Amino acid sequence: MFSIFDTGPYPPPPPNFNMAEYVLSAGQQTPDKPALEILGDKTRVITYAELRKAVASIAAGLLASGLGPGDRAMLRLGNRVEFPLAYLACIWVGIVPVPTSAQLTKREITSLAEKCTPKVAITQADISTPDNVPILHCDTFDQMQGLDPVAPALGDPDRLAYIIFTSGTSGKPRGVCHAHRAIWARQMMFEGWYGLEPEDRVLHAGAFNWTYTMGTGLMDPWTRGATALIPEDGTDTGSIPSLITNSKATIFAAAPGVYRKILPEMTNKRTDLRHGLSAGEHLSEQVRTDWKAQTDTELHQALGMSECSTFISSSPTNPAQPHTSGRPQSGRTVAILKDGKAVPYDEEGMLAISTNDPGLMKGYLDGPSLTGQWFETGDQAKMAADGTITYLGRNDDMMNAGGFRVSPLEVENSFVQIAGVTACAAVQVSVKKDASVIALYYAGPTEEHTLRTHAEQNLARYKQPRLYIRQAALPYGANGKLNRRALRTSFEAP
Repeated sequence: MFSIFDTGPYPPPPPNFNMAEYVLSAGQQTPDKPALEILGDKTRVITYAELRKAVASIAAGLLASGLGPGDRAMLRLGNRVEFPLAYLACIWVGIVPVPTSAQLTKREITSLAEKCTPKVAITQADISTPDNVPILHCDTFDQMQGLDPVAPALGDPDRLAYIIFTSGTSGKPRGVCHAHRAIWARQMMFEGWYGLEPEDRVLHAGAFNWTYTMGTGLMDPWTRGATALIPEDGTDTGSIPSLITNSKATIFAAAPGVYRKILPEMTNKRTDLRHGLSAGEHLSEQVRTDWKAQTDTELHQALGMSECSTFISSSPTNPAQPHTSGRPQSGRTVAILKDGKAVPYDEEGMLAISTNDPGLMKGYLDGPSLTGQWFETGDQAKMAADGTITYLGRNDDMMNAGGFRVSPLEVENSFVQIAGVTACAAVQVSVKKDASVIALYYAGPTEEHTLRTHAEQNLARYKQPRLYIRQAALPYGANGKLNRRALRTSFEAP
């Protein structure tokens, strides 16, 4: 009677496998069908035949440029079609793409490059690039698409496919290494979360570099033979309701913060939506019920992380009970642990997933291999006897900014170097119901405008504090540890 839920093993991928080739296989049955529509003033449509040809030809161009299997290519691109083309073309021939946020500053992206040592950075003109890394402009893709396509490189599904970065509790971003098999494991989400069918038109509101967008918004619809819909670069959130309607989207995916913002504009809108998907941060029950009232469609959430994508979710065939996050997807083995051991049902503990899960990362960049039976997520939760999971919050002080996990230490380390700042603490605080922001508490004579200017120059937009609160002194416990909880409580008490 302990909190372990085993839904059974999942069939393994073929022994000779390539993630990119697998993603584009279903589209061969419908070559003239739109694979991608980039929505804007003038919608751009790319068919499955065009997508596959572009990926295989750009892959040939990357090889001709001097890149080879095992080399790493850092992606410095915005929400433009070259992003997924570069991503899949790299994987097609065994080059390892490293997607990164276009918002990162030169200092931040140079730091990441030092960790992952890319051989090249694939970029566009208006995005910062790392120091001492050769540049390949995506403008050359037009010429590459005239090359003869190359065949995909097949091999062990457990070999490295791509690297993504996530904020670690140490304040230093950690490289997460994923195998080709990660895409195979995402089939568990098709029924366990999406209810995804080939006829669907899936609209995602996130940026391409975000794993939520790349997976839910692009890779999974293409794997299923559906159509992916993406707003063009620079589209503001206020335009999303109209895009949902005009694009005839049947599934909409976004972070909870986006749903909160667009809810007022969804009243009485006639759409083709069957349901919505939410991930990236915890979805409140209020937003879920308000969405249902406004659109007459359900909103299904999922829990996951960069290391394993989503593995707990509700779905059209198995909706979540109120105030819960759903159940483990078919093929997952999940537990609630305390001191490494499973707790009884309905007791709080650490959410963990089996290290045998096919969707779990290979390990952290330059880190040891995964060991033991469980990978602990850092999320507190409890499990009912039927496997239903109730999310209770993070076990650490990690913050969540629009779905991006942000380490408070990384934010604080950017400010302690400023003369006049004697101490500082980054804390996520609630500013109104279902809405929170990053606040920087600081001590010292430095003026707020100096801090804001420094943040704009040195931190990606989503990492920048929205509030700056001067204190005579910051609270510390008897052990000398900064008490962020006290700061959060003092702000939210009124």
